[in-house]
Amino acid sequence: MVKNRDIVVLGLQALDSPIGSNCINLSYEFARDNRVLYVNYPIDRLTFYRQKSNPLIQKRKEILQGKQEELVKVNDSMWNLFPKTTIESLSKIQFRSLFAFFNKMNNKRYAKRINKAIKELGFKDFILFNDSDFFRALHFKELLKPAMNIYYTRDNMRETDYFRRHGAFFEDQLMSKSDLVVSNSMYLNDIAAVNNPNSVYVGQGCDVSLFNRDLIKELPEDIKSIPSPVIGYIGALKSSRLDIEVLAHIARSKPDWNVVLVGPEDEVFQKSELHQIENVIFLGSKNEKELPDYLMAFDVALNPQALNELTIGNYPRKIDEYLAMGKAVVATATETMKAFKDYTYLAHNKEEYVEFISKALEDDTEEKAKDRIAFARTHTWENNVKAIYEAIVNTKT
Repeated sequence: MVKNRDIVVLGLQALDSPIGSNCINLSYEFARDNRVLYVNYPIDRLTFYRQKSNPLIQKRKEILQGKQEELVKVNDSMWNLFPKTTIESLSKIQFRSLFAFFNKMNNKRYAKRINKAIKELGFKDFILFNDSDFFRALHFKELLKPAMNIYYTRDNMRETDYFRRHGAFFEDQLMSKSDLVVSNSMYLNDIAAVNNPNSVYVGQGCDVSLFNRDLIKELPEDIKSIPSPVIGYIGALKSSRLDIEVLAHIARSKPDWNVVLVGPEDEVFQKSELHQIENVIFLGSKNEKELPDYLMAFDVALNPQALNELTIGNYPRKIDEYLAMGKAVVATATETMKAFKDYTYLAHNKEEYVEFISKALEDDTEEKAKDRIAFARTHTWENNVKAIYEAIVNTKT
């Protein structure tokens, strides 16, 4: 147990963003027994220019102009810092030595604002918890001098387009000099362990309170009229993460099934063959609070994840949400999905997807649904933080 400590959290997602993140959930859990400073990332010049109409960017400009406070109290034990600085845009720099020079300059600007907030709050012997920010926080162990420096890896960021050029090099550096690396998947933990022997798999938390079938009163109008069986997916429809071929094969192999996709589409999905298949139905983006209502209508829930370096190590939070509603789930077999093997059907190819969906439709029972619900509800943020605390206590700095 870690209690009555000061914790500085570097969020890869801003606290005021409409999009949630693991780090935000973890921070609120940390704040139950500790003082927490959640630090939003500073905005770079190019983003200020390109997104000047974005309300979040406009707020950052007002903070820079002194019209809004830089340090905001969230609750009795948690504060949010909007760093009053602008950093340089480095994504186009190809030469590593030049990138490293300007990146260190950005680190110093960023750290200066954090140090100011730390002094203002009176934080002492604080723990630094870095949510995968291996560029902007590369030198923070030296610049902030925390009592413990923890790096949190929960996505294979080095394989994204933005980070691919320099990401692996600098992430390896940061993991190597961290006191502890914690990860939410075994795949990412294996990468971390190559760089740091103090690497611990801590699992994943999830707030499944919204995904409770007992709370569903009525199905939404646009899905209630779709005949069963409904084979569905909920989430962003991104070609970099989902296998379009698998979805097309399922629909073409079983024209009596309705493949229902709930979520925003990227350009590849919009132009894909799926729109020409009669039993593939796109319902578009929905409010987060509506998602359980749509999931309730599914006979089988899918996660047709594409297998690539970007996705292979990811922890799919949607699986917990699917299971929390008692739904039968068919998903792509990955290293991370082994943790779900007793409660899901894991497919290795498009043919197995059809086979396992058929099996799920035939063999599903109320007893199995209750087992899935019970399993999903063990993946709480409270349990996730307990695992992180245990790793902290067992790490000698």
